[in-house]
Amino acid sequence: MNKGIVVMVVLIGILIISIVQGIEINSMKGKTISGNAVAGDSGKLDTAGWTENEKMNYDMHGTIPARLQGKASASSGTDMVGGC
Repeated sequence: MNKGIVVMVVLIGILIISIVQGIEINSMKGKTISGNAVAGDSGKLDTAGWTENEKMNYDMHGTIPARLQGKASASSGTDMVGGC
């Protein structure tokens, strides 16, 4: 295959992925977090009862503790995607 065609296909693929992600990000604007983890009407997470490990996991991975998600037991980390 011609090297120019391969480069063009890769660039078009990157462009399509960028457009899709931009649309997804725009659709998330204005949505607020709700549930047991929210402090009053502020829309912000209430981390007062969280352990340091839970705060770190939220900061680094964006995971909310399982006990606040309505699960019966705490997560063992097996359902985390891309974890280290």
